[in-house]
Amino acid sequence: MILSPRALFVLSASVLALAACSKPAPASRDVKSAVVQAPPATAATAPTLAVASTAPQAQAINVATWPAEGADAATRQRALVRVQVLLDRAHRSPGVIDGRDGTNLTLAIESFQAIRGLTVDGQLNPATFEALVAADGGPVLTDYQITGEDVAGPFTPDLSGDDYEALAKLPALGFATPLEALAERFHMDEALLQALNPGVDFTKAGTMIVVAATGPKTLDAKVARIEVDKTKGQVRAFDDQDALLAVYPATVGSTERPAPVGTWAVNTVAPRPTYTYDPSRLTFGEVKGKLTLAAGPNNPVGSTWIDLTKDTYGIHGTPDPKLINKRASHGCVRLTNWDAAQLGAAVQKGAKVVFLGRPRPEGRQRSRKVARVDCTTRPSRLGFASKRPRAARRRRVPP
Repeated sequence: MILSPRALFVLSASVLALAACSKPAPASRDVKSAVVQAPPATAATAPTLAVASTAPQAQAINVATWPAEGADAATRQRALVRVQVLLDRAHRSPGVIDGRDGTNLTLAIESFQAIRGLTVDGQLNPATFEALVAADGGPVLTDYQITGEDVAGPFTPDLSGDDYEALAKLPALGFATPLEALAERFHMDEALLQALNPGVDFTKAGTMIVVAATGPKTLDAKVARIEVDKTKGQVRAFDDQDALLAVYPATVGSTERPAPVGTWAVNTVAPRPTYTYDPSRLTFGEVKGKLTLAAGPNNPVGSTWIDLTKDTYGIHGTPDPKLINKRASHGCVRLTNWDAAQLGAAVQKGAKVVFLGRPRPEGRQRSRKVARVDCTTRPSRLGFASKRPRAARRRRVPP
């Protein structure tokens, strides 16, 4: 494969770079030969055959029903947690499981309603709730014992997301704390994980905690076509029979630096990409010299890079899953790390990638900080105490 001279990012050790975001390194592999590396123990998915947690707060969520009109906020939020986990297991990703309503949850519900023949309005109602439970009545919260590997690290120092010079000195861009690693492992918001486990020390091996019982990390078939919906902020994956395999919330470009238009294709997939900041090729940031940031889940392009035939563009993960479909990117398509890994493991080389629609107005989803460093390159009240951790406030700003 001939590498594009315009590529902006370089993915190391079988990693590639994307157009608006990076480009393939000479050692990158195509999808047919690529074996997506298994994530470390702190990033593995939860058991698919979950045993219901015995914790009282978990039991209340595992049997939650859709509340009648006028129910208190805590009752509604318990039901929302159950719904989000069930949608995650059905490959209708709500993004971060946080027990809160929002656009990403609405999009996931719409997709589920469509495949079940329900009225497609994105609204939770008794019929939709009952259909979700009928399709998968298993417990949504389970118990997990923190292991020595979970707390061993190495963990990355808490640094500012736009201090690329400091970040470039680190040997890896891993999680900052065991709490952050465990939250991502189970597709959860850190504040929700803490709320479900009040007073727990997440740095202590042997501690039993309540976590989301997420489903298998693999899809049911290979992905032959991907739709990127700029208007909705959504990625849809189809098999070779045009059956919809999965939907994911996504951050898709911006008006200033739009995502591509038309039809392209998947070029290669790179796990554990590095990120190269080259000021001569980028229009954001204030770093004067070229820098390479090490691989890791908190790398600016996350844990997975799916390279497109459109030079410098790709689909990739993010160090801050809470911001998916809430802030603009610099042209690339950004997913949560777990959704990007799932899509990357299933996509075929040459799979069509079709860009549809127009970017949404950016007033709702941009911030000046994100616009500077992007790539074109919280607590819920669930009837128990919750506290937003410091680690949830500090995050590296993704590209």
